[in-house]
Amino acid sequence: MTVATTTLPRTRANVIPPVPSRGGDSTHALHLLGEMLRIRRFEERCAELYQAEKIRGFLHLYIGEEAVAVGVMESLTADDAIVATYREHGHALVRGVSARRIMAEMYGKQEGCSGGRGGSMHLFDSATRFFGGNAIVGGGLPLAIGLALADQLQHRERVTACFFGDGAAAEGVFHETLNLAALWRLPVLFCCENNLYAMGTALARSQSETDIALKAAAYRIPSWDVDGMDVESIERAARAATESIRAGHGPQFLEFRTYRFRAHSMFDPELYRTRTEVDEWKARCPIATYAEALRRRGVLDDAGLADLEARAVAEVDDAVAFAESATWEPVETLTQDVYSHASTDIGARP
Repeated sequence: MTVATTTLPRTRANVIPPVPSRGGDSTHALHLLGEMLRIRRFEERCAELYQAEKIRGFLHLYIGEEAVAVGVMESLTADDAIVATYREHGHALVRGVSARRIMAEMYGKQEGCSGGRGGSMHLFDSATRFFGGNAIVGGGLPLAIGLALADQLQHRERVTACFFGDGAAAEGVFHETLNLAALWRLPVLFCCENNLYAMGTALARSQSETDIALKAAAYRIPSWDVDGMDVESIERAARAATESIRAGHGPQFLEFRTYRFRAHSMFDPELYRTRTEVDEWKARCPIATYAEALRRRGVLDDAGLADLEARAVAEVDDAVAFAESATWEPVETLTQDVYSHASTDIGARP
């Protein structure tokens, strides 16, 4: 029997290609901090509104993971596409979908970005090329390579950024997608948000190989693991990866080691991890640690932080007021986009 061999490396890269850091740009640094604060305050208000039964259904909060969405979005252009998971409020917000339209969607109002029909897990906005919000674990992966294939065939210089969690690595579609992306050298940035738990199952309890970047490298995709609590490291890694994709070198894979501070969803009793573990990760809060770093650099003071906080809170307050005053979809239009050429007169249908 002949054993197949290859001279191509199948180990993940140890060093991210160097790109100029923007950490010394004080305006940009404050922008990064402000974007993370926007997400945090938005998510905290969503939790309050859920308890008040203003938001219904499922709700998955991004608290603790804000640095990933903020850092990656800085590497993308307005013409690039984003495919996200059901924990996508923060991604949509920093992508440019208005807080008003996101909150209205959370309320189920027709002024929402998905017409009030998607809710928390199905945010969508074609104007910003934000293609979900996908409730199925790993469901966004094949959509992302479909978008990338279309761009490749049309010779459009675009990148599709696909966000997914560590739980998706256990799905067959994860391997099928990475294989095709590598075979066809598709312009995809795979962003694995590894928060260590697939719902309530620890990564080590469900997967024999917990190094997800190494799994991606098995498909000969350049792959790195990145500190998912450090917004500047994330931006630097994402910029290096997208530059490589735009240069025609095919897909790139980034595994962000991060952590969610809240439960998987509002229905989660959170019995699978200890309070000590959560507190240890909270000590690495991407917002608090970055704010402290900016203070040490002389970029941030109490007044500056208060200003960023005030702006974030004002934006959320405005979004809530908008959602409260927004309107419910009338019963007469409920069958639109459900049935082809359906009559709104239920009694008239055979």
